[in-house]
Amino acid sequence: MNIPELLDKARLDPQAFIPIYHHFYPRVYAYVAYRVGRADDAEDIVSEVFMRVITKLHRFEHRGEGSFSAWLFRIASNEVNRFYNRNRHASENVPLDVTPEIESDNFPVELMVQKKEQFIYLRQLIEQLSPRRQEIVQLKFFGELRNIEIADILGLDERTVAAHLSRALNDLREMARQGGYIHA
Repeated sequence: MNIPELLDKARLDPQAFIPIYHHFYPRVYAYVAYRVGRADDAEDIVSEVFMRVITKLHRFEHRGEGSFSAWLFRIASNEVNRFYNRNRHASENVPLDVTPEIESDNFPVELMVQKKEQFIYLRQLIEQLSPRRQEIVQLKFFGELRNIEIADILGLDERTVAAHLSRALNDLREMARQGGYIHA
């Protein structure tokens, strides 16, 4: 998919944005849903993200591979933060019983329950990381971004992102080991 070419077309014809939307929607939704934990809120926020992208598309400047994803996820991150600022009663620590439903006729019920339990445990572990490392892990694994894109979003050096990510993964591995979830 040639993102720069599609963006140029989308600036003139909003219909040309549709393939971009379909390409990025699952990643943006996964990132936002993980951050807010509630499907209704995530859907509202993701809608707002893409509305902002469309209305500000004329401001976007392509600066190389990944620059659009970084710009898009910066908007998504800002929208999640805006959501929490508007809804001060909402907690960034989502209740553990609020987990995404796995919808598939192909999975036995036992496997769906096991996946949900794993998600809850993973959320517990990630929430023990520092806020910076949480954000990096969320962008990397839920937003499926590369380190250079994460660095652009967070205003960090790519090596700093790599170091935070490495330490976060080591911390998560150690916490899982101590919790008896994995063996050494």
